[in-house]
Amino acid sequence: MDKDTVLTRILSSKGIWTLLGGKPPASVINNNEYISPLTSEAQVTDSSSPPSADQAIHKALCGETKTVMLVGAEGSGKTTALEKLVVDWAKGEHLQNFSYVFYFPIREINSLEATLSLESLLQRHHGHIPAESMPLLLQRPEDVLFLFDDLDQYRHSLDPSVHTLCSDPSQAAPVSCLMASLLHGSLLKGAAFVVSAKGCLEFLSGTTVKVLGFLKPQRESYFNGFFTDPTSANKALMHMERTLGFYDFCASPRFCWTVCSIYKRLMEAGRKLPETLSQLYVDILVHLMQALSLNKSSIRELVSALGRMASHCCLDRHTGCTKEEMNAFGFQQFLSSVVDFLKVDGDLEENTCVFSFHSQLMLEFILAMSFFLDKSMCDGVEKMLEKHKGRVEFLDLFLSGLSEPIQRRPMETLLGELNSDQIMNFKFWFKSSTEATLKGCYKDMHCRCFHLLYQAQNKSLVKEIITSSAPMGISYGDLSLQDCVALNYVVTCLGEMKQLNLYNTRNFTEEQAEVLAPTMSMSHNIILSNSSLSTGAVPHVASALSRGVTTNLDLSHTYLGDEKFSVLCAGLRDCKLRELNLLSCNLTSCEDLVSVLTSGTSQLCVLNMMFNQIGDQAFIELCKALHSPHCKLQELWLRRCELTAASMEALSAALCSGKSELRKVDLTQNTVGDSGVETLSKCLQHPLCKLQSLILFDTELTGACCPHLMQALMSEHCSLTELDLSVNDLGQEGALLLCQALSRPGCPLENLGLKRCELTQSVFQELGSVLRSGTSQLKSLNVGINKVGDQGIKHIWDAVAHPSCLLEELDVEMTDLTDACVEDLCAAIRANKTLKSLELRNNSLTDVSVPALVQVMQNSDNMQEMNLKYNDFSEDVFDMLEECDRIRY
Repeated sequence: MDKDTVLTRILSSKGIWTLLGGKPPASVINNNEYISPLTSEAQVTDSSSPPSADQAIHKALCGETKTVMLVGAEGSGKTTALEKLVVDWAKGEHLQNFSYVFYFPIREINSLEATLSLESLLQRHHGHIPAESMPLLLQRPEDVLFLFDDLDQYRHSLDPSVHTLCSDPSQAAPVSCLMASLLHGSLLKGAAFVVSAKGCLEFLSGTTVKVLGFLKPQRESYFNGFFTDPTSANKALMHMERTLGFYDFCASPRFCWTVCSIYKRLMEAGRKLPETLSQLYVDILVHLMQALSLNKSSIRELVSALGRMASHCCLDRHTGCTKEEMNAFGFQQFLSSVVDFLKVDGDLEENTCVFSFHSQLMLEFILAMSFFLDKSMCDGVEKMLEKHKGRVEFLDLFLSGLSEPIQRRPMETLLGELNSDQIMNFKFWFKSSTEATLKGCYKDMHCRCFHLLYQAQNKSLVKEIITSSAPMGISYGDLSLQDCVALNYVVTCLGEMKQLNLYNTRNFTEEQAEVLAPTMSMSHNIILSNSSLSTGAVPHVASALSRGVTTNLDLSHTYLGDEKFSVLCAGLRDCKLRELNLLSCNLTSCEDLVSVLTSGTSQLCVLNMMFNQIGDQAFIELCKALHSPHCKLQELWLRRCELTAASMEALSAALCSGKSELRKVDLTQNTVGDSGVETLSKCLQHPLCKLQSLILFDTELTGACCPHLMQALMSEHCSLTELDLSVNDLGQEGALLLCQALSRPGCPLENLGLKRCELTQSVFQELGSVLRSGTSQLKSLNVGINKVGDQGIKHIWDAVAHPSCLLEELDVEMTDLTDACVEDLCAAIRANKTLKSLELRNNSLTDVSVPALVQVMQNSDNMQEMNLKYNDFSEDVFDMLEECDRIRY
């Protein structure tokens, strides 16, 4: 096979440059502008030079593979990559294990209607094969490589079941049969194939090479090659990558060509670059129409004809239209003018000529244009969108953009004003449907609305729609970069956001954080829990906090680490933040926090540091901040922070300093121990201690700590209103001492937690006495998981029935209650005027008790909730329980 002839044939100038179709592959290769698109392997490789499509194909064909499918979106560079393969082979650079390489654009195969043999097909389209070489070629099929470009566009079925496959290369058969026989190994068995398509071809098996197109390094190289001025190249690239809608296509070499071409013209004219897809395609259409020098009436007719063609291609899933169909759409006088708008396969003078859109984007833009131009296209926007549902992706975005005068104005100067009734029809639908969507709770639908609002670029419209809709309180976690752009636009138009919920954002990148920084600065409450913040994202979050209105930030389970947290603290020193949740953030140091709390500008009142490995040393450092008059902390949550009694002295000193504003400290699941509580108890008696809530849940306490707590609670200076000692082995002796303290007139305690504290019936008897005393201020009592049975809890029921009892919440979960207690329980509820919530989970109540419990709840004026979950009820009583919506079961 004459390689020089092959090279000349491939590289000979063919095709025309079009704003929509890009530069012909031959021109790109000839001018050394070729940049190989990348494959999906680039996402997983550790190599600094990820594999290109060329490399992936070479690698596949050097092995046992006989078929390679090059799969990628339109404009991703598949055609140019295939032609480059042929050029490299013909130059002797690659694939030299093949003696024959045949390249077929599928549009050429589509034009063949005759019956041919394989020999005739090869001679007809590759006449440079000497006749004497044909027998050798047919005898050694393993030396042959076929390249079929755009195979998914083939007009006929390639399913082997619909053909009688042939094996004789000299036998004449329909071209579709030849193609099927080749691809399925019946004809020229052993030959290799590289085919390109937009998606995977089910009837073929082999190695799939997914084409990603241009990633950022390739885009930078492309733009630098297109623009002679590096500043212009960088400006154009940054604008394309940050403009909503463009990022979805900027991996496409063809789209890059289109954008560069338009941007260059706009820059040279000193005009503003487009902010939306609609503006970009308006600029493209205006440029193409101006080149035709048609009058307004003719331009209007041409766009209407293109619209009819677009609808036909979309609804009937036609990729191309015949000359006869084009005439039916109204193209008679425009056929010679459409080469800049459409891809033309074949001779314009021949009836076999086929016309198609260069891209789905242009098709949908023209469809949107025709809706506003020609009322006969559709009865209304809703019917139009429904009719094209599943076949269009950007139609509503183009409709949104074109509905705004500022975006369509350049085009209206060429073809006249669009139909005002159609524009009003769309705006009415847009407003009502967006308002309805935003009242729902589907993130993807919310984001689509934000995209549509962005495309409209109408600030007053955003305010009108969003303010009349439900609050946007749902989670927008895991947004794409483009979703971030759309959301940021909406919030910037509104000027503020009550809550920005980004829960479960699995990779909050620097780019996303930079785009959303204005939104974060306008959000009063930011939720980033269960998210992963990249190192580059943290400075943007910090900056947004420092200049914003945020008062509440939730970073729980983000596993920040000390290094990232140190960067974040730069923004915490001068912001309006009042609540900060750092639960499970992998922190071990408090040095930067101390700096924030003592800065004199921090407004932080509530700090949650639960489940961080802080330890005594770091906590002692934090306690130093509590001595500062600038520290405004009122609540400190320290659950499971690896603290011991050793650091309680530092906490106590801070609480007694007279400078600390702390009102609540949660020390749950730290090894505080009896000695730690002894230290804290002394602090609680100090006149300068302002602590009101102390949570010592599961802190390895015994009854030995109770004398100290009793002394504290009996002190006239004690201001404690909440004490939780749950999950500690206090025992009867210790608990009775606490009851003695609760009996003191003036004891301020209102909430007491004694869950699973090894309490006895005697303790419950004393607790009942306290509740009846008339001196107790207790409003909430949790004595669950103390298995004292009906007899023990009877003392509590008797107390609840007493007029002096002030209880509003009572928890007796898992206390071995049976149906025998229900009479006393109901009597207590009927007599009580304050109880609102009763926790009865995990007991042994049965169906027998249900009628009485339902009736007492229905008749009670003050009871709001009774929890009966996990008792011994059968399904027979579920309907009865359902009658009372205040019962949970």
